[in-house]
Amino acid sequence: MDVGTIDPPKEVAMFAQSLGRLALVPTLAAAVLLTIPFHSPQALAANSQEKVKVLYHVDGKDPEVAKYALALINKHIEAEGGPDKIDVELVVHGPALELFEKDRMDPEMQKRFDQIIEKGVHAEMCQVSMKLFGKTLDNLAKGFVATLHPVAVKRIADLQREGYLYIKP
Repeated sequence: MDVGTIDPPKEVAMFAQSLGRLALVPTLAAAVLLTIPFHSPQALAANSQEKVKVLYHVDGKDPEVAKYALALINKHIEAEGGPDKIDVELVVHGPALELFEKDRMDPEMQKRFDQIIEKGVHAEMCQVSMKLFGKTLDNLAKGFVATLHPVAVKRIADLQREGYLYIKP
């Protein structure tokens, strides 16, 4: 066979093979579409009625960051459509504890903290941090409870495992 000539039977076979591969594409696309879950409008509505679960984490000693976090929580609650649409957990530990001492708390921060507590935010203070700083819940702004686990980072991990979205301002 001359290099410049084409063998028609071989070319026809290759063309047929290409067409066979092309026919496979729509079949695969249909199979993929069938594996995508179908959600009825009712199912989508039910999912949109579930509360958004969010975890805010504050651990630094900068009062401006803590005030910013509290402002974000307020804005987030508003953005979701109110307290009945969102479940917010605030976990505080480390040097941030001193920012929430009731006798030393910045008035603007106290106001923002009271607002989020009134809106149903669950505020937890790390048990280990309270022990290290020699404080009890009585020394802190009204509204705090002790973390469910003594170590705040463990509590944060548990909340994330429960589906809480993590936000650290």
